[in-house]
Formats: sequence, C-alpha cells, structure tokens
Amino acid sequence: MDHAPSRSWRVSPTHRTWLDAQVRGLIDFYRATLSETGRFVELDDDGAAMGAADDPQQLLTVTRMTHSFALGEVLGIPGCAPVVERGLESLWRQHRDPRHGGYATSVDERGPRDTTKAAYLHAHVLLAASSATIAGHDAGDLLSDVLGVLDERFWEDGVGASRESFSADWRELEDYRGANSNMHLCEAYLAAGDATGEAEYTHRALRIAALVIGSRARDNAWMLPEHYDGHWRAQRDYNRDHLDDAFRPYGVTIGHLLEWSRLLITLWTCATPREDWTREAAIALFDTAVRRGWDAERGGLAYTVDFDGAAANPDRYWWSLTEGIAAAAALGQVTGEETYERWYRTFWDFAARYFMDVARGGWYAELDSANRRTTGPWYGKPDLYHILQCHLLPVRPVSASVAGALRDSA
Repeated sequence: MDHAPSRSWRVSPTHRTWLDAQVRGLIDFYRATLSETGRFVELDDDGAAMGAADDPQQLLTVTRMTHSFALGEVLGIPGCAPVVERGLESLWRQHRDPRHGGYATSVDERGPRDTTKAAYLHAHVLLAASSATIAGHDAGDLLSDVLGVLDERFWEDGVGASRESFSADWRELEDYRGANSNMHLCEAYLAAGDATGEAEYTHRALRIAALVIGSRARDNAWMLPEHYDGHWRAQRDYNRDHLDDAFRPYGVTIGHLLEWSRLLITLWTCATPREDWTREAAIALFDTAVRRGWDAERGGLAYTVDFDGAAANPDRYWWSLTEGIAAAAALGQVTGEETYERWYRTFWDFAARYFMDVARGGWYAELDSANRRTTGPWYGKPDLYHILQCHLLPVRPVSASVAGALRDSA
C-alpha cells in the first residue's frame, strides 16, 4: 500500500476485460450447481456435486443461484434463463409452505426436511425474486408472496427491523435478533424497491440501516455487535465458544463491516431525500474494517475480531474479501479518494494469489491465518453470489440493486 496508483483500475480497459472474462468463467463453473436431476447442489473443488445424492436441497443455495444466474441473464450470457426458471419453480413448488406460508430451510423429494422459517433465508427469497423480475421473468407471484410473509411475520414496524426465526406454524423459536439477517434484508429490500418501483421498500432498508448501523454500530465506535436479544440489547458474549460459526460467530465480523459499507453507499446514492449520515458511516465502517481486520504482515482479512480489536478468529473467508473489493470500489467511485483505489488493488492482488483457482475455476472458500488452504466450516466452492458481485459492481455506477446496475449500464 505504499505506491501511488496512476489511475483507477476501474476505468482501465484491460481490467474491465479481465473482470468480464472472470464473470463468464464463473458462470460456466457454477452451471453444475443445477444438477441433471433438477436439484440445486453445492460444488466441490472440481465443480462436482458435494455430498450424497439424497442430501436435502438448501433454500440458501437455490436463492443465491437464482439471483446469480439472473445477473448472468441480464448480462446476456446464454444458458442462464433456464437456471433462473428452475430456481423460481423450486422456490414456489418445493420450498414454499402452501399451508402456513413462508419458505422451508431445506427440502428433499419427500417434502420439507428443515421446516425452520428464517429471516436470513426469506431475505434471499426476496432478493432472488427481485433479480429474476428485473431479468424479465414472471416472478410476480413469488415476489408478492414473500413480501407479504415478511410484512405479516417478520417485520417489526415499531423497531424498523426483522424478527429472526419461526417454526413451520409460526411459533417464534428464539429470543434473538441478528444484524446479519437484517443486513441481507436491507439488501433485499433495496432490490425489491428497484424491481417494483415502490419507495417503501427503500425506506425499510434505510430504517434497518439506521437501527443497526446508525444506532448500534455508531454507539460502539463502529465495532458492530452482531447479536441481540428480542429487545435489541447487545449480547456480546454470544457464541464465544463458537468462533468458526458460519453465520453467527462471536465478536465483530470484519466482512460485515465492509458489506454494510457498500450497502450504506447504495442508500446514500438511492434514498430520497439523501441521508448524509449513511456516507459518513460507510467511510467509518470501511476504515474500522481494514484497520482492525487486515493483517499488515501476511495480508488477508480476519474473519472476526474481539471488541478490543484483537483477532478472535484470524482465518480468512472468501466472502469477506469480495465485500472488501466491492466496498472499496463503491467508496472510490463516490469519494474519488486514492486510498480506496489502493485497497481495491490490494484486495484483488490477495484474491489472485490465494483464493482464485485458475486451473479449475471458482474461489477457494477458506484460508488459515498463514494464508494456507483450510476447511471448516466451509468446504469446496459453495458460493457464486459474493464472488460474482465483486466482479460486476466495481465497473458500474452505484445502483439500488446489482441486477438494476447491470440493466441500467447495458
């Protein structure tokens, strides 16, 4: 980080061509996520299905792949539309609960396996339906249905955020509120506003951000507590003995500070009237993330840190780096400050050296603190969503949704 960039990579024709080639390679690699039997599966290092043939299909996999291939369709990559159509069908006919409403966490050929109805996953249903709509699919019933479920079951209007999880018949399962699920609902509501033209959903995204970041993160010097009780009181010791939990780890999640930074710049750009605090908070979160989370000696972002800034889990997860890339690009675009270009290049250099599998395709999911390959909780190459977005967002204007950014810049 000691050299002065001559100009932004984001305007370099060579860099743009490289990003485009990577996108096409990623889409090709992850086509195998939709198996020949019509199931959505996670992939191993070689791009083959992981697990047994009768393993349940996960709602998270279906939604993220439906969203991602909708982005490919907007880009004009052939073969994406059938994946989106199958994803929409799976959501409506397999995961949707026609009796009680909502969407089951996992299903198999006999029906629901995990009947939990989680805010985190319903946010992804909304994102998938919104992106598919922008891509031109008839996803209106799905979009309307999941918006109705979120309204009726999850949204707490007095608070301006979501409840967390329920049983199949809508009994609340835990005295818990999560920053992570609400962050993804913020993203999904932004996309829903873009897909429907309804400003109410952008306003909801802003309300979530105001609570989680404008209040809770700001009051904690931008070291965001992730876990809360039902009254939104921080639970700082939550999962102290589960440092590698994939979705609810102890401490401050560095990648989420960066992801929130990107979302706040999106809100600053898209919300009417403009909320200037969102720009201030985006800058503060990015600065906190790289100051507390980046390993200056070996490179890489720690998964989590303690509330005093010391590393809690120093392993490096792929998705944290992708969010760093996207946040640096967004901040560089709106501020013009050189520091974000430096970080943008630093993050990409690290990705190219350690995470990208040039020979087979995709990214490795996890490294240890010495940047050596490791596994647990993540195995194989489980995710296209984060990786694809960090290739698409940097060279397009900040927009309410990724699909909308692609649509508007075509």
